[in-house]
Amino acid sequence: MGSDSGFIKRNWVLILCMLSLGFEVKGQSHTHIHESFHMGSPFAITVIHEDKDKAWEGIKAAEREIERIEALISSWKESSQTSAINRAAGKEAVEVDAELFQLISRAQKVSQLSSGAFDISYASMDRIWKFDGSMTELPSDEAISNSVARINYKNILLNKEKQTVFLKVKGMKIGFGAIGKGYAANRAKKILQEMGIESGMVNAGGDLIAWGKEENGQAWKIAVADPSKEKQVLAWLEVDNKAVVTSGDYERYVILDGKRYAHIIDPRSGWPVQGLKSVSIICPDAEIADALATTVFVLGKEKGLELVEKLRGIECIIITDENEIVTSSHLNLSHE
Repeated sequence: MGSDSGFIKRNWVLILCMLSLGFEVKGQSHTHIHESFHMGSPFAITVIHEDKDKAWEGIKAAEREIERIEALISSWKESSQTSAINRAAGKEAVEVDAELFQLISRAQKVSQLSSGAFDISYASMDRIWKFDGSMTELPSDEAISNSVARINYKNILLNKEKQTVFLKVKGMKIGFGAIGKGYAANRAKKILQEMGIESGMVNAGGDLIAWGKEENGQAWKIAVADPSKEKQVLAWLEVDNKAVVTSGDYERYVILDGKRYAHIIDPRSGWPVQGLKSVSIICPDAEIADALATTVFVLGKEKGLELVEKLRGIECIIITDENEIVTSSHLNLSHE
């Protein structure tokens, strides 16, 4: 679900435009790109603006905002409010900033919507699945059951009046690996727009949001990779004030007893999800797209598609293990 935990939601797929490849094209002096590393992932901020100084002023402000969010939500930083919540699990409620309280509250709504397929308490999971080549046999049923024993979004208790968060069970933890980068992308975009940047893109470790136009005046064109063919483009998406986030399983997996087990774990069962190669979510909000990419992957083709079709303004691309491509009803793909 993210770099913070064993329930990993990794934004593996190439969701790229030519301006996000890590270089600035010579002669395109209105295109400005900054790359950095946050939340365990590479970030790229692209700004289109004729005033270079204003462009870089905006980029620096967006970078500071990403750093601020990381300090707030990181479970790796002992000083973060998230770490304080985790340390107090089973003991006491922790008062937090309104921003973090609201982020947790929104995550809870996705958990309720998906009946626990999305759950920020995934961070409580024991690390019994390893995808680094060291596993030689399946974990026992007991180990799998025990690994998810402390995962339950219903045990994240929120007190709106006191603005406190209480993890009911000792040993519980929360993590934002499947929603934090999307939130950071949203905030960086908002900062840039408030500073008068009318065209740009924030690529937060694959959680991508773009607005305005490319320097040539055309819509941002995003390539969605084919998970079965390295560096091959499956389809193109024209993006206008939209986010694109993909969750996929083809890079990290283990083969045990002749069966392939990928790294995306269902937090309700403790077992790797089967049946899908990738899920891409397209919608105006990077945080929602981030959360739903994992959610739909865990739910599977039928239930995942059913959920997306109920949500206004949200589209998806699902690729199954059999290379079947399924899209939501209002999504049009270009193969050129």
